[in-house]
Amino acid sequence: MGALLTPSRIATVQRHIESIVERLKPWSWLWPPMAFSAGLGSFFLVDRQQWLGAALALGLLFAWTLLLSEGLISRWLKRRGHPTPPRGVATFIAQMIHQETLFFTLPFILVTTVWNSGQTLFALLVGVMALLSIIDPIYFKISERWRSLYFLFHAMCVFLVLLVTLPIMVHLTTGQSLLLALGITVVVALPSFWHLLKQSSFKRWCAFFGLTLVLAYGAWLGRIWVPPASLWMTSSALSPGFDVERRLPQGSMTLTPQSISENGLYVYTAIRAPRGLSETITHAWHHNGEPMDVVELNINGGREQGYRAWSHKQNFPEDPTGQWRIDIMTSTGQRLGLIRFEVAEDSQQASLADGEIHASGLSGLNLRRFVPGRTNDAEAQPDD
Repeated sequence: MGALLTPSRIATVQRHIESIVERLKPWSWLWPPMAFSAGLGSFFLVDRQQWLGAALALGLLFAWTLLLSEGLISRWLKRRGHPTPPRGVATFIAQMIHQETLFFTLPFILVTTVWNSGQTLFALLVGVMALLSIIDPIYFKISERWRSLYFLFHAMCVFLVLLVTLPIMVHLTTGQSLLLALGITVVVALPSFWHLLKQSSFKRWCAFFGLTLVLAYGAWLGRIWVPPASLWMTSSALSPGFDVERRLPQGSMTLTPQSISENGLYVYTAIRAPRGLSETITHAWHHNGEPMDVVELNINGGREQGYRAWSHKQNFPEDPTGQWRIDIMTSTGQRLGLIRFEVAEDSQQASLADGEIHASGLSGLNLRRFVPGRTNDAEAQPDD
């Protein structure tokens, strides 16, 4: 080993690295648009090029290890009289991986976010992180002066790439992917709090592990704000009837207490998921903010327009007037969509269940055709 790591050889490697970095600097302005284009390409091709998601996950692991070991490697080389690696090489590599990761996951987050919910804040956070990753002065200032914040930034990138790639690569459910991504992210975020152990003591170790548990629990509580990055609602409808053979809502009805009690109400949703992924979703009914019924539906991924699932509610309360909300959720509590309507005596004030299928979120832009999957005609149709 000593024969391989001679001062002259290490100095030669260092000169080569510095030369490459210097040659890249004049063209560094090209990297942000290249990273954005590569991110969009990743989104379009992820089903046919699954290696891309795996490569990003491995790249983030490599960057994390490099960031942790940069100081140790420099001190080890210095003690032995060898030249130390050029300053900031690990940060430069990590920045490229962060940019590719953030722009890789951003299309998934934008499409799957329910924009009239708290998920908007999460999507904005990812957007701000992507912006910071391409503004060199701010990015390098964070990496040099606020090391703990920088490791949290890196941990967030790990969480995003796992959240997006796990359901596609290994066909884990959204809930399983979320749990695994949270667990790995907590481990990756731990170096942010190593300063607590600079003066090792029993209290500091307890504080360290306590903080770890709080971080994990807080992340789990905030899951409703995290979009299920490979699963989203493409369209929805309310109707008094349903054509089971054609699997389409039909009819029109003003939602007055009498009409809704006599006919009940069908809720139709189309959920987009990657090919090969099976999920359980729920239609959770609320009346004036109070939870009423929860209907479970099993869906399978792969249908281009989304897996069509519907529920039929008939047991309305004696006085159904007021504001109604149907939360479309994953089995682990991540929001897929939101449907609101009002039941009122006044037909002018009451909502209309017209059987029209309305595109949800960004699905109206027809971005769903770029997400992996093929046509699948199987459906789900439980009644309540």
